[in-house]
Amino acid sequence: MIPKEILKKIRQIELRTKRLVSESTAGKYHSVFKGQGMHFDEVREYQPGDDVRAIDWNVTARMHHPFIKQFVEERELTLMLVVDLSGSGLFGSGEQSKRELAAEIASVLAFAAIRNNDKVGLILFTDEVEKYIPPRKGRFHVLRVIRDILYFQPQSRGTDINQALQFLGRVTNHRAIAVIISDFIGQSAPTRQEMQAHLLREAVLSDVLKYASITALRQAHRRHDVVAVQVSDQFEMHLPAIGRVVLKDAETGQVVEVDTGDPRKRAAFASKQKKAQHELGRIFRSVGIDAIQLITDQPYDLALARFFETREKRRSRG
Repeated sequence: MIPKEILKKIRQIELRTKRLVSESTAGKYHSVFKGQGMHFDEVREYQPGDDVRAIDWNVTARMHHPFIKQFVEERELTLMLVVDLSGSGLFGSGEQSKRELAAEIASVLAFAAIRNNDKVGLILFTDEVEKYIPPRKGRFHVLRVIRDILYFQPQSRGTDINQALQFLGRVTNHRAIAVIISDFIGQSAPTRQEMQAHLLREAVLSDVLKYASITALRQAHRRHDVVAVQVSDQFEMHLPAIGRVVLKDAETGQVVEVDTGDPRKRAAFASKQKKAQHELGRIFRSVGIDAIQLITDQPYDLALARFFETREKRRSRG
């Protein structure tokens, strides 16, 4: 039996995302994510301007005038939500934590998927795979997905996207839309052997994405349509000037004292985070992965709209 307060929270997310899905996202989702290919639908009489390569010569011979084959896109897709539940996701400087934002953006995408008759699956991960929900259709299934993103209690607090990507490859045989929702903070460090086996630029990527193998990302993207959704908080980009504070790493437990009143330290922190963010973007571009950056205190509908618009333009050019 699900407690009433949990049901209330899930229902609130459903209501908040329902308008966005109804008004725009479901249609844009349909237009930018390709199906599994084309399949034959029917034949019709040839009309001036039709592609002559589509002429069905057998039907044309029988009917004594030209007919062409018509094909439609195989639309049924699988949306796999690959969601980071590491300790850093519990942080939020305002009303919403990164984990709550992750649940909300997952809700938008999942409801858009089922409105297009697609299946939705879920992989929850830390530095290991914590839970897997096989793809299914339907509103109640999506509500279960949202519930687990919000309230599932992971056994670990670390982060290892490689584990999640490898698991995705094992459980998803056909091409899927794989949306990785993470803050991309605190990846597990490479071993000495791994450092020797990879080029430095591929083994140690940045302070934001410390160790998510480019090779693993590239392999996943060859098989699936991978999209990265980064959920961040404003204080992870710019330290507030609130004097001396003691900070504890949510994943490692490491404690450090920081003087946020020193403008030089705040500027150095902001510069470091900006460089790390730039490097993260470079990594995604090098692999060919589209990315969306979301901030907990900012509306996500504009970022989502820009993402769909960019993909739609690219698809129309292709």
